[in-house]
Formats: sequence, structure tokens, C-alpha cells
Amino acid sequence: MSDEMKSFEAIEQRLNDRKTEYDAMSVPDAEAYQAVQAGIRQAARKRKSRLRWVMSSISAAAIILVFTGCIRVSPAFASFVEQLPGMEGIVSMIRQDKGLMMAIDQSLLQKVGVTDEHDGASVTVDSIITDESRMVIFYTMKGMKDPDKGMYDIDLLDEHGKNLPVGFSYSSPKPTSDENVYENYIDVIFTGDASPPEELSVVFKSRYKGSSKEWKVTFPVDTDLTKGMKKIIPVNQTLMVDGQRIDVKQATLYPTRFVLDVKFDPKNTKKIFGLDDLQLVDEQGRAWRTNTTTGEDERSIYFESMYFSIPKKLTLQGSGFSGLNKNELDIVVDLKSHKITGGPSGLKMLGSKVVGKDLVIHFSVDGSMEGKFILAFRDVMDKAGKEYQIPGSNWSSGDGTDERHTIISSTIQNGAKMKGEIKMHISTYPMKFKSPFSMEIPVNP
Repeated sequence: MSDEMKSFEAIEQRLNDRKTEYDAMSVPDAEAYQAVQAGIRQAARKRKSRLRWVMSSISAAAIILVFTGCIRVSPAFASFVEQLPGMEGIVSMIRQDKGLMMAIDQSLLQKVGVTDEHDGASVTVDSIITDESRMVIFYTMKGMKDPDKGMYDIDLLDEHGKNLPVGFSYSSPKPTSDENVYENYIDVIFTGDASPPEELSVVFKSRYKGSSKEWKVTFPVDTDLTKGMKKIIPVNQTLMVDGQRIDVKQATLYPTRFVLDVKFDPKNTKKIFGLDDLQLVDEQGRAWRTNTTTGEDERSIYFESMYFSIPKKLTLQGSGFSGLNKNELDIVVDLKSHKITGGPSGLKMLGSKVVGKDLVIHFSVDGSMEGKFILAFRDVMDKAGKEYQIPGSNWSSGDGTDERHTIISSTIQNGAKMKGEIKMHISTYPMKFKSPFSMEIPVNP
């Protein structure tokens, strides 16, 4: 037997040993989990300007990111995989996503190693993991100007040079142990009829004023590697949560994620923005938590994947939901008097100001935003019926009032000339309804 074959068999045996170990892993206790959550929320609050969520051919209002944490992978297993050539950076980025770690274990990581370099600065797409539901693109930057300040935009193009009809998120790249070398990943969601392209171009564009620099990395995508691995699991059960009906239609299991399709009954009296503390728990007490949902009344909820470690029993659990009474979603704001007609009682207008071509309106809401949905709007309209967009909102606790309130600043794009009354529709609001629920999810497709 060759030395190469012996080495391979040794690695395979060690992987099997580690797999057995992390399959038996327990979930951290509630106190530890809450401590981790507090850290995540604090970091997210400090770095909120560095996180981007990009949509192409999909309504941005239909995508909601919910930072609720992830299960941890066995430190021993992660440490071992980290020692494999080229795996150190990847493992450090995804060690909290058990599904992706297991996909690596099953050799689903596609090596890319394609670089575009200009004037001593380069971008390399190192590798990808993809199936019909998700693609994770790992990349490295070298010699770039201030990459950790979020001064780069990213485009994803298919083999015809057109933007992929997908949603994808990314944050600023992080420094490595090597000088002036940064790395991170792009997380892509395929929805509807979208699927991985046969060839993908990742374009990094500088956001510095007057700069037209860009780096374009093009490479083939092995769409056959996970072909036919999707497993559809009928559920067809109904949850009643605080009097609101939620139909759980089906689950779809992919190597990179577990997708649960639900429908909120249009006859519900409350608009549900998201289900709180949502997780799937198996017979050992291990939990897979969600970090993304897409859709409106019909919604897909994404969990970590247990594709390569199917549990004997799986239970959907939650503590209630974030939402608002439907008759409180539409409001009228008077820019002169600062009076709000309609809406929840805890919503107040503090003032407004013109910033360039935009109008920024400052609101106050009761309580803290930590662990909740931020106040956001859509369908903004002036007295003449002209529609406007609100591309984003910022928030801070206690500024200008006290710690019992949060200040939300919503920017109306090209709204500098708006006067009088403005109609606005609340798309998310930081109000929770406590009503614990659970439901058994079948795991045999």
C-alpha cells in the first residue's frame, strides 16, 4: 500500500472518530447560551454598518435576518479539520455552523483557487460549498486598501454576465495571521426557480470616491456534486400561537441547510414578523437554530442542516413571535406637528432633518432593540401620491430620551422636499408576543 493511500486512510479514520464525538455533543446550558447571545448582539450593534444584505430581482422587504445564534461544533473535530491543508481560515469562519462543517466532512467543499490581481492587490476565491438551496463562497483579499472598513461592493454574475436572481449577505473581511491578508465568505440563498449557475463571476468593486477599480474572479461551478441530494419531507400540521394560525407545510433537507415552509393565515389579526427563539431539537437535546427567513405570509425558514446526521426525533420549538396588530400597521406622519395618526401606542416622532437629497425622520419606540426586530417601513407616500423608498434605518438606545426608549432614524431616499403629511406602512416593529409552542417534525422523507 502506498504512503499516500495510508495517509488517506488515516485521515478517514480520524474523521470517523471525530464524527462520532460531535454526534454525541450536548447543547450549552441556557445561561451560557444567553451570554453568547448578548455578545452577538453587542458585536452586531457595534458593527451594524459593516453588514450588508444584497438582493437581486427579489424584494428586499421579503428577506429578514434574525441573529439567533448557531450550535457549536465539537472543538476536537474543528481542530482536526483546521489542520488539513488550506482549511484553517474556512473552519475559523464557519465553526459555529454544524451543517457546513459536516458538508466539509463529506467532501462537498469545491476547491477554486482563482485570483484576479491589479497593482499589487488581489482577490482570490478559495473554495465554495453549494447545493440547490445555498452557496457559501470563501475568499481572500491581499494588499487591498482598508478592506475591513467595508469599502467594497460585491456583484454575483452568471455565465451570461447577468446578476444572479438571489439574495446574498456578506460582512467586511477579517484580518488573518498574515500581514495585510484578509478573508471572509459570501452567503447566497437560492429562492424560487433560482439555482447555482454553471459558471460564476464574483466582482469586488471599490467604493472609494473617484475609484473605478474592480476585481473579477470567474470559475466553473460543479452543479453535479450535490445533484439529487434534496429530500422533501411532508409535514402538513397547524400551529396556534396566541390565537394566530400557522400552517407548517413541508420541510426540505439539503446538505447545507434545512428549510421549513410555513404559511401565516391571511385571516390572522396580527402581522407576524418572525417566530422567536426558534429551534429544532433532537432526541439528544441538540439544537439547530435559524438565522434567516424569507417571504411574507408564505415563508421559508432556514436552519442548520442535519443532512449527514439524521436524528430519530425532531421537534420545532419557539417562545412566541414578533408582530403587530394588523390595524396598527398603517400610519400618517405630520412633518410639521410631529403627530402620528395610527400605529402602536409606543411609537413617537421626535423630529426630522434634510440630509442632502434625503429626509431623515427620527422616531422613538418603547424598550430596547436587542433581540428584537427594528422599526422599518415600506410603501411611503406623500400627499400627491408619489412613492418613496426607505433603504435603511439606524438605531441607538437612550440617545435623547432615556434607557427605556430606543431612537430609530429612518432615511427616505430623495425625500428632501417632502412637506406636510406622509403615509407609511410598518414592515417590522419591536413588539413580542410570548406564547411558547412546539411541534414534532417527521425526519424520514
